[in-house]
Amino acid sequence: METMEDAAAAAGKEIRMKRRTVCVTGAGGFVASWLVRRLLSSGDHVVVHGTVRDPSDPKNDHLRAMDGAGERLRLFKADVLDHATAAVCGGVFHVASPVPSAKPHNPDAEILAPAVAGTRNVLKACREANVRRVVVVSSAAAVMLNPACPNDGVLDEDAWSDEHYCRATENWYCLSKTLAEREAWRYAADSNADMDVVTVCPPLILGPLLQSTVNTSSSILINLLNGDREAVAEDKRRNAVDVRDVADALALAYENTAASGRLICSAYNLKTSEMAGIVRRFCPDINSPKFVDGEDERVLSSEKLQKLGWKFRAVEECLRDSVRSYKTAGILK
Repeated sequence: METMEDAAAAAGKEIRMKRRTVCVTGAGGFVASWLVRRLLSSGDHVVVHGTVRDPSDPKNDHLRAMDGAGERLRLFKADVLDHATAAVCGGVFHVASPVPSAKPHNPDAEILAPAVAGTRNVLKACREANVRRVVVVSSAAAVMLNPACPNDGVLDEDAWSDEHYCRATENWYCLSKTLAEREAWRYAADSNADMDVVTVCPPLILGPLLQSTVNTSSSILINLLNGDREAVAEDKRRNAVDVRDVADALALAYENTAASGRLICSAYNLKTSEMAGIVRRFCPDINSPKFVDGEDERVLSSEKLQKLGWKFRAVEECLRDSVRSYKTAGILK
């Protein structure tokens, strides 16, 4: 495992070679893994520092196997970003965030406080280290959950989830993302440092897996396709995006100086039954459940992000590559 002294020495060499160092928190996760790959593919001038719980854990082997990782990826043991890790970085991507796998017994302690404190700690370390730009991965969960918004309206970056409604409905994930993003903006406003903060808000994230474990958003599609034909699934219109396009959006938010404020990153809006129908076109043996009507999500607008040059792949490509990845990993029947 690399020490901070090793990193500092390497950073000095990188500066002499005019290399640019960025940091990704929670580097082994679904979105972060694709972001690390995207950053490494940018060229030899980009060095990536990734924080993970245990750099020696085999579940991080997919990061070390990436092209360019041997020379330009360094993994650090860190639950939160600290000053020493951030000090050599020109930019930081805060991707790590607690995602509940089950209903929490104590949501304030298990989800809400860690999400807010984690964001605050990252921004504090970045401010102390004079990091130029911080890109925070928020979520459409911090945008959509608000009964005051019209059901037939299109939501943009001005929309926020209602914290009281999230708590009343016990939607702890939505509340955690809302509170964490608001904390990011509060800290940025209170700080006198010359540090830009940009938040990116994706909805349901699909796409192929790089990591060995199944993340929460991927499990939604996997469970749908692994279901029994006699099972019942809620058929509601959902916003979604490919993980590779999220990685592109995050890189764009860092690299494009015109990027500012919140950026919604949504590509598709389609019903669950439509997703299953698309998959059956190229994989007719896949099971699909019986569908019953559900409450549609409000449509999200990514116009602001698209004006910066963001593009996204077709939904057919996203779903095809997702299913191929699940089958290769042996997690789809």
